Amino acid sequence: MPHSDPKTLVSTDWLATHLGDPDLRILDASWHLPGAARDAKAEYDTAHIPGARFFDIDEISDHRSELPHMVPTVEKFMSRMRAMGVGDGHQVVVYDNSDLLSAARVWWLFRLMGKTDIAVLDGGFGKWQAEGREVDDLPPVIRDRHMTVRRQAHLVRDVTQVAAAAKLGDHAIVDARSPGRFEGTEPEVRPGLRSGHIPGSRNVHFRRLLRDDNTMRPPEEIRGIFDDAGVDLGKPVITTCGSGVTASVLALALERIGHSNTSVYDGSWSEWGMYSDLKVETGPA
Repeated sequence: MPHSDPKTLVSTDWLATHLGDPDLRILDASWHLPGAARDAKAEYDTAHIPGARFFDIDEISDHRSELPHMVPTVEKFMSRMRAMGVGDGHQVVVYDNSDLLSAARVWWLFRLMGKTDIAVLDGGFGKWQAEGREVDDLPPVIRDRHMTVRRQAHLVRDVTQVAAAAKLGDHAIVDARSPGRFEGTEPEVRPGLRSGHIPGSRNVHFRRLLRDDNTMRPPEEIRGIFDDAGVDLGKPVITTCGSGVTASVLALALERIGHSNTSVYDGSWSEWGMYSDLKVETGPA
């Protein structure tokens, strides 16, 4: 697969070349863990890629749920995208200024809504700035644009479906959290959650898929990382993490190696770790 693919991942060179395209829309989807003491919107207001809109992962979510940034309704997603001037016929590039590659969550969310003309900026805002490329602090000029949404339900899983998959063993469940959180030797970042992992799951810490500059490793290395973790790529894959953000990094990486039969457990450990009736394993997989 070529390095720049407008359906998965594009380079800073690609974006710079296409920056003036009339049907290009750029989204800043920076998001940080609770306690990081960073304000993603304030940082966007200070500096962003020219023309970028800010995609608020917490706001564009289902506020009826007590779980963090769960998938919004189709209606809410469409209304927010229309207000941001993002619609049918647009090529979307999403980036972040986060250590978590939070842009991948928005890439996955667009795909869940049936929109495939979206790519993550490889290396994100950090690489863009390090290369001395143009930034500004101006709000974008926005015109409403209609968006047609066709929700792809097979790309998301709920707790009942994940529990069944863990029991039957008919899916590979892959956890993107750090090894310490997966094994239960480190505390969870959200209070009140048990430690450990979903029974039968494997651990691929999302950071392993990225280089030091936050660019994604090439497909052959990605495949090797999943193989080394004991992930059976002959099965459908369910990715999970703390709250569905870095699980999307795994989904993006799997798409890069041609494994399209992948879904994200939206509630992730924020949900599984909360319920005492769901089994938990600790230690290495």
